[in-house]
Order: sequence, then structure tokens, then C-alpha cells
Amino acid sequence: MSDTSSVLRIVWIYPDLLSTYGDQGNALILRRRAEQRGIRTEILHVHSSDPVPAEGDVYLLGGGEDRPQILAANRLRADGGLKRAAERGAAVLAVCAGYQIVGQSYGDDDDNPLPGVGILDIHSGRGETRAVGEIVADVAPELGGGRITGFENHQGRTTLGPTATPLSRTVAGIGNDGSTEGAYQGQVLGTYLHGPALPRNPQLADLLLRMRVGELPPLPPSWGEALHEERLAAAL
Repeated sequence: MSDTSSVLRIVWIYPDLLSTYGDQGNALILRRRAEQRGIRTEILHVHSSDPVPAEGDVYLLGGGEDRPQILAANRLRADGGLKRAAERGAAVLAVCAGYQIVGQSYGDDDDNPLPGVGILDIHSGRGETRAVGEIVADVAPELGGGRITGFENHQGRTTLGPTATPLSRTVAGIGNDGSTEGAYQGQVLGTYLHGPALPRNPQLADLLLRMRVGELPPLPPSWGEALHEERLAAAL
């Protein structure tokens, strides 16, 4: 965690622009799983009119419609706080529209390329068809592996550059391109998974926590694990 505080600071970025699909649930489950292990937390809600602090521990971005996505990308690039945080080693989870705008470029509603924040080596554009429905994917083994599940609703298609690695390989659904889902680079993770992603996949929440606090004691199975198994069974 930060050298200046023993509190894990979770920064929820632009809830006024990027919170269309209930992705704030990612912040809540991250706090819950941290506090179950005795880790004190603080959730900071940073609206689009506010500067993004560079001293947080975990940064979360959610999904949004085309116009709010463009506004969010422009403000994040001009602000620079998220990029500085990523450069100093903060963990980042960016979902759907958030995933696209943390990349090098993304497409507007006419598929014109627009510059992203540039903390993940990906380029996103628009596919011919919309990806809607349950998605299942197997997480990269070096991240701990395991199967994840979520709901996707996007027309994006994402290509990874040489310094980004697929977060997972698709078993069902589209994700980036029908074969991979999401990407990671260092401690920056991106995904198309809604649901929200972390309540449906507690292992992803624990992965983000480990990035900031190191190894974690296990927790007994609870409703999060039960939800994970239920959604996997429903999707396959």
C-alpha cells in the first residue's frame, strides 16, 4: 500500500460518467474482502469535475455510453492523475468503456479513432455485431488461473499490442475478439465483464488486493463463491 497511509485507498473514478451497469459493486466487494482480512479501507468517489489523486492504491473504472466515454477519456488525459498512479505501481481495474479508454486508442460511435489514456497497450474499435450475453473465460495461469464469468454488452473489438497480455481466454462469448477476453500489463487490468465483475469473481478481487498488500489469508467460501459457481453453471 501507499507509504503515507496504512489504509487501502480504493478510488472509484467518474461515477457520474462511467457507472452505467452497476460497476460500483466492484468497489464494494473489494472493500468487503479487504476488511474481512482486517485491512482498513477508504473508498474515494472522484467525479469528473474533480482531480484524480495519484496516491491511491486501487483504481476502478466502469462502463458508460459513447458520449460519456469520450468525455471521461478527455478529462483523464488532461488530468494525468490516473497515469501517474499507474506509473507508481497502483492497481487498476477498468471495465468495458473504461477498459477501452485506458488503452492507446478507442473508437467513437462512428469508429473514428480517438486517443486513450495510454496505460494499457491496446487499441479498440467497433465490430460489425454487438456482443451481448454471458461470457466465460479462463484467466492467464501466471495470474493464478481459474475460470471467470460475466455479462458483456458492447460492440467493441480490442487488439492487444506487444506489451499487453490477454487477461483470459474465452470459453463462451466474444470478449476482445472471440478468442481472448480483457488484457493486463503490470498491475493494470482491463475487461469487458459486467455483473459486476468482482462480486461474480471473488478471485479477481483478491488478485487486485494481492497487487497492493501481498499474500492474503484465505477466506471461507461465502455467497460470492456461490454466485460464481451459479453463474458458471448457467452460462455453460
